[in-house]
Amino acid sequence: MGASGKRGAAAAGPRGTGKKALIVPACGGFPGCATVPQTSLSGHAGIIDTMSRRTPSDPGRLREEIAQAAARMIAEDGADYATAKRKAARQLLGDLRVAGEWLPDNEMIEEEVRAYQALFHSEEQPRILALLRQLALLAMGDLAPFRPYLVGAVLNGTATEHSDVYIQCFCDSPKDVALHLLNAGVDFETSESRHFAGRADVETLSFLWRGQWPALREARQLAGEVRATLGAPVGVHIALYDADDERGAARADASGRVVRADANAVRALLGEAGDD
Repeated sequence: MGASGKRGAAAAGPRGTGKKALIVPACGGFPGCATVPQTSLSGHAGIIDTMSRRTPSDPGRLREEIAQAAARMIAEDGADYATAKRKAARQLLGDLRVAGEWLPDNEMIEEEVRAYQALFHSEEQPRILALLRQLALLAMGDLAPFRPYLVGAVLNGTATEHSDVYIQCFCDSPKDVALHLLNAGVDFETSESRHFAGRADVETLSFLWRGQWPALREARQLAGEVRATLGAPVGVHIALYDADDERGAARADASGRVVRADANAVRALLGEAGDD
């Protein structure tokens, strides 16, 4: 159920069944967390035609071309980063195996996603991103007692119409979050996602958002805008962490970027976008 995944949350089962689903990729495999159109980025036409099934000789060039092919899959098909990278490498190299240093990292792929969106989706993508951030802010407001943080594409700005909303909560009793949602009438499925620090998997609550929660007029109004713009409900995934995990979550990643944001930071992002 990728953050960039195509409406990743399955239709919710019976309320509170605790039904186990497949492991959820942590925020879609985005940096700091986790058939494509043949149109190439400007200056890189014919990537797949010229590189496909050919023994590589330039690691830098190959990394760039795999990153561009993966970016198209993420932007157009809603693939998560790991899947897009794997498929892009297969398209370009066939069954040929190469060392890890020949493959792009997620940061490089994210840069190509931004470039692709700026070139092909510069008009509609900012509107979609704003709607998803508004949804995230509504959800985080209701989850405020459980210290929620936004992660993934909706935070880093690369979200598309395929993207889900990923939230991480840090609380003394993670089960209280499930009880809170049950009391609010939210039907959800229970699955597992990878701990951001690489430790044991954490419980994750997933559902399709149609404006049913929180019980606010703003949620119902936003649901109408989401339907008009996206034409489909939005997957919401809430990963449940222990309170002690919050200390590690607040740190920036190796490149100095903040990979999760609280409600105030998300509100500031919306304000900055409104000023543009």
